[in-house]
Amino acid sequence: MAKPAANQKASDTATTAAPAVASPFEFHVYGPRKLSCTSWRDLLSSSWKNPNYRRMAIACFIQGAYLLELDRQEKRDARTALAPQWWRPFKYRLVQPLVDERDGSIYGAVLEWDRQAALSDYIPFRPARAPAAVVALRGTLLSAPTFRRDVVDDLRFLAWDSLKGSVRFAGALAALRGAARRFGAGSVCVGGHSLGAGFALQVGKALAKEGVFVECHVFNPPSVSLAMSLRGFAETAGELWGRVRAWIPYAGGGGTQQAAADADGGESEAKASLARAGMGKWLPHLYINTNDYICCYYSDAASGTATVAVGGGGGGNGGSKAAGVARMLVVSKGPSKFLAAHGLEQWWADDVELQVALNHSKLVDRQLRSLYAPPPAATGAGT
Repeated sequence: MAKPAANQKASDTATTAAPAVASPFEFHVYGPRKLSCTSWRDLLSSSWKNPNYRRMAIACFIQGAYLLELDRQEKRDARTALAPQWWRPFKYRLVQPLVDERDGSIYGAVLEWDRQAALSDYIPFRPARAPAAVVALRGTLLSAPTFRRDVVDDLRFLAWDSLKGSVRFAGALAALRGAARRFGAGSVCVGGHSLGAGFALQVGKALAKEGVFVECHVFNPPSVSLAMSLRGFAETAGELWGRVRAWIPYAGGGGTQQAAADADGGESEAKASLARAGMGKWLPHLYINTNDYICCYYSDAASGTATVAVGGGGGGNGGSKAAGVARMLVVSKGPSKFLAAHGLEQWWADDVELQVALNHSKLVDRQLRSLYAPPPAATGAGT
C-alpha cells in the first residue's frame, strides 16, 4: 500500500534533516581536547617550544599516517578524507605519502610546513622550533589490504631485531634523507608508533651514523625480539663466566691484572671513539607505557652497563656524565590494559602524566651501541 503524500513528504524531510554520523576518527571527536591550533600568537611565544605540545602534535601526525591508509582502503576522496584533519590545524600539508609499491599500501607520510595556509592566518613565517618537515610512520594495521606486509615486518623485527631488510625501511630512509638535505637536519623530525616507531628509530640511527642528526620521537617502539633475547642470554652467560674465572686462582696473577687493565683501557678507548663518532649528539625521544608488553623492556634498568654520555666520556654503574644518549618518557598515570597501553591516543591526551628517565635503559644502551658496530653481511633482498 502506498504512503499518503503528506506522510511521505514528512518522511523525506526527516531523512534529509538527519545529521550525518561523525566518524570516530574525526579530529574533533578523537583528537586532543585542549591542543591550541597554530596562530599568529605563536610568533611571540611558539607552542613548539613546549615538549608536551611537540609530543601531542607529532602523535597527531602519526595518526594522520594511519588514516591515510584507511582513507585509501575506504576509497575516501579529498572531500571526505579524514587524514588531513590531523595535520591542517598545525599548518602542515602532505607532500608525499610513503607507498609500498608491492601492495599499494601507505605506511607513512612526509609533511611540510604549509606556508600558504599559515599566511592565510597572518603567520608570515614558521614559529620557532616548529619543524620544516616531519616524516610520520604508522604501525601495524590488522586489515586485509596491508595485513600481510605489516606482519612480515613485525616478524622480521621479532626474528632479527632489525628492519633494515624491509622495502619500507629503504623508502622511509630515502624520504628522511631527502628532507634533511632540503631543510637541514635541525629542521626535520621523524616519528612513529609501534612498528612505525621501530622504523623511525632505525632510520634515525642510520642517518646518525652518517653524521646527520634529526629529531626522533618514537611511541611504543617494539622491544621484544628473539635476537635480543639470545644476545641477552649470551651476555649473561659471559658475565657469569667472568665471575667464575675471577674465583679461580691463576699462577700468573700479575698478567691477569695487566690483561684486565688493558681491557679497561680498550673499553674506555672504544667509548671515546663512539662519542667522537657522534653517538652522544643524537637523542631520540622514547615514549613508553610499562603496561605495554611490546615496549616495556625499554624500561629495564641498565644495571651497570656502560653508556656513552653527551659531550664524550662514559662509564658504567651511573658513572656517565651529563644527560644520557636517549630521553625516555615513561607514563606514570596512563592506560593499564594492554590494547590501550599500546595505543597512540594516550600520547596526545591532555591529562597524561610522564616520568622522565635518562640513560637508564639496557635496551637503549645496546641499540645505540649497535649503531656504530660494523654492519652485518647482507642476507639478500628485502621482501
